[in-house]
Amino acid sequence: MRALQRFILFTGLILCLIGPWQAGVQAASSPHNKTIRLATTTSTENSGLLHALLPRFQADTGYEVHVISAGTGKALRMGQDGDVDVVLVHAPAAENKFIAAGYGERRYPVMYNDFVILGPATDPANIAKAASAADALARIAKRSAVFVSRGDDSGTHKKERGLWHTAKLKPVGSWYREAGQGMGKVIQMADELQAYTLADRGTWIAYSNKTQLKIVFQGDSVLHNPYGIIAVNPKRFPEVNHAGALALIKWMTSETGQKRIADFRIAGFTLFTPSAHQLSELGIGK
Repeated sequence: MRALQRFILFTGLILCLIGPWQAGVQAASSPHNKTIRLATTTSTENSGLLHALLPRFQADTGYEVHVISAGTGKALRMGQDGDVDVVLVHAPAAENKFIAAGYGERRYPVMYNDFVILGPATDPANIAKAASAADALARIAKRSAVFVSRGDDSGTHKKERGLWHTAKLKPVGSWYREAGQGMGKVIQMADELQAYTLADRGTWIAYSNKTQLKIVFQGDSVLHNPYGIIAVNPKRFPEVNHAGALALIKWMTSETGQKRIADFRIAGFTLFTPSAHQLSELGIGK
């Protein structure tokens, strides 16, 4: 009986010693983080672009991308808090401040499209004859025609505020409605109100068959709309998935990623034009 008890005690001791060792081996051999947290503007989500890109990226790399869709301002704030690994947004001035403050690494150009002003086909403010985008907004304000603003500190909202500033106007009154919503919902609201709104062309194309609104002003060079991708700075936030962020940047700026962006169309219309530079000298190119 004593021999049996000694055997049981000895076996228990061995198991106690082996257990932690096995756990340590398993932890050491477990794969690195395969989840990438991407904060991006609503236009990349509403347009359907990410649905066209990410499955291929995930198949090519094994990474899974968790998308958090918000306005550019909120997306950058998530980066400032270290809550995401990488941001894909469209407000270069805000992006440069984000990097200068040490929250992000280098900005990589990915693609561009442009902004357009949507409105009812009747164009009550006659903005189709405007000399510039700022002049178009000035005409809307003079007529007190209803205008629906994103009102959410998004890249589109930042552009709109810049246009009002150029027009030397501060939009106030019942005609000016701040929605605090994404681009898709704002287009729907403007349609219901037969109002004007500023939209990125990609989201407009995706929603054009769901609304009676028309493009009533376009073509001003100031309406250029570039998108950039930035990895959150791992020196500031060591817990971020920096390797995953770089993998996404590498793929988005590669020939494969850029071609898929160029090939993404709705009803024959190209929504975004690829614009990545060759980055091979930095080790994260094609």
